[in-house]
Amino acid sequence: MRNPPYICALDAAMDVVEGKWKALILWALDERLHRFGELRRSLPGISEKVLAQQLRELEADGIVRRTVFEETPPRVEYELAKAGAELYSALEGLGEWGDRRMRQLDIIPTHGKEQA
Repeated sequence: MRNPPYICALDAAMDVVEGKWKALILWALDERLHRFGELRRSLPGISEKVLAQQLRELEADGIVRRTVFEETPPRVEYELAKAGAELYSALEGLGEWGDRRMRQLDIIPTHGKEQA
């Protein structure tokens, strides 16, 4: 946990997923593991610097697992850790609410699965 004290459990959970990109990273990794470049391409608009920072934070929080393969060139893969899969599962209801909201407002998702 990075920013205690927390007012409530929701405050602690939101500390892990705060910001635009972390929930979207979870969404992408829920489909399958990704290499860094694949993950960046699946998230239009994210910079390499921000993606690297967000992945480091998610890894430090035990949400994402990073595996380095000793190859030439080096290969690194990212996947959801058990806590990340649990967190993504908890966020699915929020994604369902967002899907209903977008339908009410006639907004079409721009990429990938409808629910994020």
